[in-house]
Amino acid sequence: MDAELLRIARECKGYLDEAEGMRLYELAREYGRVGPIVEIGSYCGKSSVYLGAGARDAGSTLICIDHHRGSEEHQPGEEYHDPELFDAQAGRMDTLHALRRTLRLANLEAHAVIWVSSSTTASRIWSTPLGMVFIDGGHSFETARSDYAGWHDKVASGGVLAIHDLFPNPAEGGQAPIEIYRQGLGSGSFDALETTKTLGVLRRR
Repeated sequence: MDAELLRIARECKGYLDEAEGMRLYELAREYGRVGPIVEIGSYCGKSSVYLGAGARDAGSTLICIDHHRGSEEHQPGEEYHDPELFDAQAGRMDTLHALRRTLRLANLEAHAVIWVSSSTTASRIWSTPLGMVFIDGGHSFETARSDYAGWHDKVASGGVLAIHDLFPNPAEGGQAPIEIYRQGLGSGSFDALETTKTLGVLRRR
């Protein structure tokens, strides 16, 4: 990752720690050689910069999947609502323009495909084995379980499933992401790799 890409990532709206972002870059650079990379929950593109740079360096492609209407916590009146990302005419959140801007500034448009869709809809029609799946979408139990169900079996042998916002202590954060991480680990299909802060990584056997 060069200094300019790090600057763009730092200035982008989002909730990804830089150490976690650098781990995503390293994973994408390594496992992008196994197959394409899917990101569930692009928001404004902070994680997309790290993943896209890794995909570029691996000669791979990043697929950014997001409906761009915001997760539960982004809605009006919720803790992480950002009025700058609210489309008053539509009466809904709209983060697509922010992601497009981020990818343009990072010069990663040639290495990333933007897929405006729910994760569930996209998973139904995706069939190519993946080198990496990064789940960072909605954090409700229903959404996280759906993301895991739709994508875990699309990770190629030797590929990785990364899940953001793992909080072993319920007082520190929601439990949906760590629940699906534990589900993957308990399935017998994955081995745990090193965790970086709240970023868990499982490698498919």
